Amino acid sequence: MIRPDLSLPIPDDIAAAHFIGIGGSGMSGLARMFLERGIRVSGSDRADSAALRELAALGATVHVGHDAANLADDVDTVVHTGAIWPENPEFVLAKERGLHVIHRSQALHWLIGGRRLVSVAGAHGKTTSTGMIVTALRDLGVQPTFVNGGVIAQLGVSSGTGSDDLFVIEADESDGTFLLYDTSVALITNVDPDHLDHWGTREAFYEAFARFANEAREAVVISADDPGARQVAAQLAHPNVVTFGEAAEATVRLHGVVTDGPVAFRLTHDGDTVDVQLPVPGAHNAVNAAGAVAVLLTLGHGLQAAARAVEGFAGTVRRFELHGVERGVSVFDDYAHHPTEVAAALAAARTVVGDGRIIAIQQPHTYSRTQEMYREFADVLERYADHTVMLDVYGAREDPVPGVTGELVSGAFADPSHVHFVPDWQQAADYTASVAREGDYVITLGCGNVYQIIPQVLEALGRTRTGQ
Repeated sequence: MIRPDLSLPIPDDIAAAHFIGIGGSGMSGLARMFLERGIRVSGSDRADSAALRELAALGATVHVGHDAANLADDVDTVVHTGAIWPENPEFVLAKERGLHVIHRSQALHWLIGGRRLVSVAGAHGKTTSTGMIVTALRDLGVQPTFVNGGVIAQLGVSSGTGSDDLFVIEADESDGTFLLYDTSVALITNVDPDHLDHWGTREAFYEAFARFANEAREAVVISADDPGARQVAAQLAHPNVVTFGEAAEATVRLHGVVTDGPVAFRLTHDGDTVDVQLPVPGAHNAVNAAGAVAVLLTLGHGLQAAARAVEGFAGTVRRFELHGVERGVSVFDDYAHHPTEVAAALAAARTVVGDGRIIAIQQPHTYSRTQEMYREFADVLERYADHTVMLDVYGAREDPVPGVTGELVSGAFADPSHVHFVPDWQQAADYTASVAREGDYVITLGCGNVYQIIPQVLEALGRTRTGQ
C-alpha cells in the first residue's frame, strides 16, 4: 500500500494521464471526467471489468494487468490509488521518468478547481448520501459536477460534469485525503471509528473530522444521533452547524420512521413538517435522506421542495442491488464491509423479505479489519441473518496474516449451525442453493469481488430447480 503524499505538487496543466487501478469505482469516475475535459487517458487494472470496457468505448486506452509497457511515452501525469504497492512497475517507471505522480484525491482536487464544493464524509452512508444530494439537485434544476464512490442507479455513472458552479463529492476519510479539499458545505453522516491502521487512535480519528468540519467555508451538516458525530460536534467552533437525526434538538428532525417495505418518515425543520417515502428500504436510508435534505437547506432550497426531490432517489449500484431471481430466491448484492454497514443492510432486507429467510454470503475485507472486528462481524451476522455462508478474506492491498481467514469470523458464532465456512466459491454457491428455499433472500456482502459469485449462485439455484 502507498500512503498518499499530499505535499507533492499538482500540475497546472495535464495533457495525458495514466491511471493505475483505473477500474475502481472512484478511479473510473475520475478517468471519465478527464476524458470529458479532452485529456488523453490510459490506465490499467489487474482484471477486466465493465468499467474498463466502458472507458475504452469512451476513448481511453486500457490494459488488463500492470506492466511498465502500459505507460506510453506521451503521458505527463500518473494517477494512482493507495491500494497499489510501491513495486508496481508502472509506478516505478513513472518515478524514474520524473513524471507528475499524484494520488487520486489530488486528481480530484485538480478537477474541482475553485468551484463551490459539497463534501460528504463519514464511516457509512457516504455513497448513498452523495447520490441523494446529486439526484435531488438535478431534480431541483441544478446541474452539479459530481464524483461519487459508486454508480448512481438512475444516472448509470459514478461521476458527471455539470454546467453549474456546484461540485459534489464523496470525501474519503480512510487515509486523511478528505482534508485536502477546499470544502464549502461539509456533510458528516457518522463517525464510527475505522481505518485505525492509518489514524492510530480514536481520538486522532475524531480530531480529523473536527478539522474537516471547522474548515468548511459555509456550513457543517452533522448527525445529531451518532455517538462519534456527537463527540466531533463538541469540538466544533464553526458558526453554522446544522444537525439532523431523531434527537429532539436536531435542526432537521427525523421522526415517525416506518420500515415495513419502502421506508417512510417525517422531517421537521423550523416549524415546517413534510412526509417522505423513499423507493429504497431501511431505516438507515431515512437517516441518509435527512442528512441530504439538511444539505439542500444550506444550499438555499426549501424543506418541501428538498424532500420531494430526495424522494426520487433510486439507489446506488452495489447497495442492496437485486441481481436476479431463481427458483423464487432473490439474490442481492451489497457493498457493506463494516459491522455497522452489515447490520444496516441486513436490517433493511428484513423489512421487505416477508416470511422468507435471509442468507448472507460474507466476504471479509482486509486482514487488518477482520482481525480487529471478527467478533463484531460474527455478532451482527448471527443476529440479523438466518444463515451465513462465510468466504475467505479479500486482502485488497494487504499481505495475508497467519490465522486470519473467514474461519476466524465463523468460529466466533455462538451457534455454529448458523454459519458455514466455504472458501471455495463453487462449493459456496452450491451450498447456498442447497439451503435456500422459495421466498428467501440471498445477499452477498463485502466491498471486494464477492459480487462475482452471484452468477454461480443463480446457476446453482437453477440446477437445483431442474434437478440437474
